[in-house]
Amino acid sequence: MLNFILLSLKGIAMGIANVVPGVSGGTIALITNIYEEFINSLKAFNLKAFKLLIKWKLNELAVHINFKFIFPIFFGIIFSVLSLAKLFDFLLVEFPEETWAYFFGLVLASIYPIGKNITKWDWSIIVLFILGIGIASVLSFMSPSPTENTSILYILICGAIGICGMILPGLSGSYILMLMGNYQLLMVKSINSLTDFISSILKGELNTFVESEQFDYLIYFIVFLIGSVAGILAFSALISWVFKRYGNQTLSILTGFVFGSLTIIWPWKKELVDVNTLDRNGQAILVGYERYIPQDWSLDEFIVIAFMILGVASIIIVEYFAKQKK
Repeated sequence: MLNFILLSLKGIAMGIANVVPGVSGGTIALITNIYEEFINSLKAFNLKAFKLLIKWKLNELAVHINFKFIFPIFFGIIFSVLSLAKLFDFLLVEFPEETWAYFFGLVLASIYPIGKNITKWDWSIIVLFILGIGIASVLSFMSPSPTENTSILYILICGAIGICGMILPGLSGSYILMLMGNYQLLMVKSINSLTDFISSILKGELNTFVESEQFDYLIYFIVFLIGSVAGILAFSALISWVFKRYGNQTLSILTGFVFGSLTIIWPWKKELVDVNTLDRNGQAILVGYERYIPQDWSLDEFIVIAFMILGVASIIIVEYFAKQKK
């Protein structure tokens, strides 16, 4: 039970990270020392697993897919995405600088624990590290697509690409969806429509839900989920193969991704919007960010710094307990 709770908490942290644009669930998996096992467990959802399921060999299937590990992780991820999506939507609107600052400190402090797992540094490792920083930095300064795209094929592609970012440390799947123009559609509206769907069933108002706009969002969510499942199965097998053969090189470029992602989650930034392009709610579409360093420091700025320190402290505490466990 204790192991289930601990793994579920790690899954909850991954789910929260995946909801916030700029933070990667893969980064949280690396920080909490479950990344390689997580990738290998995802890779196990293959043809052999399907055959075991068809033959109803559930015990063998559970061992094959590492059920005792992967179930609490997915339980935590799904729980946090469904229950905390609205919370973080609220926090990013009402307390954006404090929220970004906490994640900035979290990611900043995680660079050393991730990088220290590289057993040998040479020029190839350094080059890959710099390459990882460059890729993440370039992505951070790209402008999001100004319009939502509700094409079924495009949403499938969003699922396949977005999920790759969600399991790749330093490259935020949510931010990739923002660049593709479908973050609000798929990570806020569609996820919230699922909770509304469940609520309508419990209240006996399913017909009203089907006739509402929320039903369209639910369809988009299902299509996105199908694309995500296809992407995660293919991408996890590739990552697992690369990790086994090029461990140091893989960790090097992933550490670079994490370092470069700091530009995405810098807390002091102004949203740039296109007032000529409105979303479904009549609000101006986000097209980018203007990052800055405060010139006039007041209590608010020091509170933001305090949240950065809190993020750093969170990683230090996690590292401490990890060492105690060992």
